[in-house]
Formats: sequence, structure tokens, C-alpha cells
Amino acid sequence: MLKYNKNLKQISRTLRKNMTKEEIILWSRIRRRQIKKVQFYRQKPIGNFIADFYCPKEKLIIEIDGSQHYEKEGIEKDKIRDEYFKSLGLKVLRFTNLDVLRNLNGVLERIYENIPDLTTKSPQPLLRKGEYISPFHKERTRYVSPFRKGG
Repeated sequence: MLKYNKNLKQISRTLRKNMTKEEIILWSRIRRRQIKKVQFYRQKPIGNFIADFYCPKEKLIIEIDGSQHYEKEGIEKDKIRDEYFKSLGLKVLRFTNLDVLRNLNGVLERIYENIPDLTTKSPQPLLRKGEYISPFHKERTRYVSPFRKGG
């Protein structure tokens, strides 16, 4: 679990209640494991910062930048913030408000590309009704109820 400044907890709750239009649009497309079945959180405190969206399983942060991020002060703050996130082993994807409004499918595609396929992991074997794989023997075992007559 990532550490965070506890003073940011209430601020992040307020930000969740007052999301921007662009954040609401993106959130509606990434919440509830809609992309490759990974969980995202919104307005997640990490260290002394609050990430717009965070996927802990993939260590991925998504930021939606408004116009203030393109002024000199905003660029410098974002650089410090991104370096901090990268020092924690997190990847940061940044999109503009216009990206979300005008090219939502492109934004979603880029997010999708940055989440590894779950299909590369070994699939679970198909089991028949009443079978399970013993964590001790790594083999199929038939469950027999002690209450059932005839075994």
C-alpha cells in the first residue's frame, strides 16, 4: 500500500464530489473494471499529491490536465509530481481536457495499451462440478461431503 499524507484524505473526498466534466466522462468509462477488468480509484492520495485516477494492480496513474497545467508554474509542478510518482515505480499517463472531450476513444485506447493482457497469465483449468484443486497437492480432488450417504 502506498503511503499518503493523511491531511489529503478530506480534500480527496471533496474532489470526488466535485469532479470536472472531463473527469466524470473518463470515470464513467474506466470505473467498475471496464478496461481489462482492472480496478481504478479516483482522486487517490499518494504521498503529498492526489492522482486523478489510480490503478494499483498496474501501478498506473491517469491525469486529466486543464489549462493551468500548461502555464510555467503548472508545468514545473507536474514535473516534480511525475518524478515523485516514477520514484515509486508508478507510470503516469497525461491527457488534456480536450483529449477527453474530442477523442475519448483514443484516450481509452491508450489506457488499454498500457495495461498488460491478463491472457498472458496461465489460465485456470476447467473443473467439473464438485472438483477443486488442492493447494497442497496441486491436483484435482473430488469433494465428498461428510453428510452425504454413499460417499
